[in-house]
Amino acid sequence: MVPAHPPRPARPPRRNRLAWFRSGLFWRTFLLLGILTATSMASWIGMINYVHRGPQAQQTAALVVSVVTITKTALINSAPELRDQLLFELFSNEGIRILSLEDYQVVDPPPDNPLMPDIERIVKERLGQDTRFSSRVDGSPGFWVSFNIDDDKYWLMLERERLEGLTGVQWLGWAGVVGVLSLLGAAFISSLVNQPLARLSGASRAMAQGKRPAPLPEKGPKEVREANRSFNQMVDDLQRVESDRAVILAGISHDLRTPLARMQLELEMANLSQDAREGLQSDIAQMDAIIGQFLDYAKPTEAATFVPVDISELLQDVAREAERIADVRVSTDIAPGVHVMGNAIDLRRVFNNVIENARRYGKTEGQDITDIDICCKTAPGADGERAVIDMQDHGAGVPPEMIEQLLKPFTRMDSARGQANGAGLGLAIVQRVVTRHHAELNVSNRDGGGLRIQIVMPLA
Repeated sequence: MVPAHPPRPARPPRRNRLAWFRSGLFWRTFLLLGILTATSMASWIGMINYVHRGPQAQQTAALVVSVVTITKTALINSAPELRDQLLFELFSNEGIRILSLEDYQVVDPPPDNPLMPDIERIVKERLGQDTRFSSRVDGSPGFWVSFNIDDDKYWLMLERERLEGLTGVQWLGWAGVVGVLSLLGAAFISSLVNQPLARLSGASRAMAQGKRPAPLPEKGPKEVREANRSFNQMVDDLQRVESDRAVILAGISHDLRTPLARMQLELEMANLSQDAREGLQSDIAQMDAIIGQFLDYAKPTEAATFVPVDISELLQDVAREAERIADVRVSTDIAPGVHVMGNAIDLRRVFNNVIENARRYGKTEGQDITDIDICCKTAPGADGERAVIDMQDHGAGVPPEMIEQLLKPFTRMDSARGQANGAGLGLAIVQRVVTRHHAELNVSNRDGGGLRIQIVMPLA
């Protein structure tokens, strides 16, 4: 039966648009320096305009008064038959145009300029309070100012370019050039400041992946030198600890298992009852298994050994090996051809530990057998396709408040999962190896009873 409303496909997680700003120190520094530069430029331009306004108004008014006075004197003192030639020369050479002032002319208001009130005040003080100003007369744009010769009134037009300073476009152009240079400087300073941190972050990331990073350069400012020197010293100390641990592991394996082998041999040769022999053999096997768990937990997982692993085939092999155990029954749902980057031996150890943990603690309710479900599929994730591996038993499960305790070393949930032998390192080994593989481990109770172990790994 087809449902009336089919389920909608899951939406991919929405990426935060400001993630680049929150995650990158370079972009934070660059943006803050850019804001500081823009604020400084705006303050500087405002201050220049404020300081320069008074002198510019006085200079413009003095130019207007001088041009009007000289033109008026030239017209008064020139012969009437030469005035037309004078007006032509003024217009062609100086850009000065003279018109008679008539009542029928269409006169626009003065230019809308912050300096205009000061210019009007200064010019009227010099030329008279009846002086008029206009930005356009009969459709002709310019800077128009009136003057009188006896009873005749005239308009004198000056080109605006002679009176204006830098225009808005010019200011914008200069501001753009300075802004680009400032942003380039901010980018250079940000990269210079963040370069040591980027090197330190890259080296730390390499260490987290199990690699040995190249020594950081011990040069630059004092704080950078000290941080790099301390980091290099830490890397050397960790490498020494790893070498010492390898020697200790080899010693433990030899010094403890050799006496156990002798004890096993002496036990076979001793004249003991069958019950006593089986009890001692069980104790020796338990001691050997505990030593093996300690060695597995302490053994490092090197990222340098990671290769593409066919996790589908590996899980099929693990399932076939598990079915050979008398009290284990396995059902599989494994997608073919799923590959991940990892160490095949360590991953096999992880899956075997999960199965062994289920065999010991997760027997099916009411039966003397352990049912284990193994599922492997691919699913989309935030960083691309991922392999999702589910391993579930049908046992009693674990109290929800105690699930986190399962992943801690030397923890055994005997009260919830039944008494069994071991050191409590099975799932701790699983978490350690999974973490080294840059994977995600989720532990929860299965619906219907039992424990569910989910491992999410990026695909190769």
